Amino acid sequence: MHTVDLLEEAIGLVERAGYRVRQEWLDGGDGGGCEIRGQKWVFIDLALGPADQLEQVLEALRHEPAAATLPMSAELTGLLGIRKSA
Repeated sequence: MHTVDLLEEAIGLVERAGYRVRQEWLDGGDGGGCEIRGQKWVFIDLALGPADQLEQVLEALRHEPAAATLPMSAELTGLLGIRKSA
């Protein structure tokens, strides 16, 4: 699967995990997950390439326990380091 496809899947996954997603030009600054007034957010820096944007989303998902329970591709599972039971 291509990086852009994985990024789109990861964005859908993080939204299903209850995050709101903002894609902004942050000029290479800090992006990723955070909580603002009780709402979970992921900020994706459009100044970065798809692989780095994907890593911003993956980092938020790695800190989200509910992510492991959501359906996802085997490739995304591997990137997140999630071990699925048989």
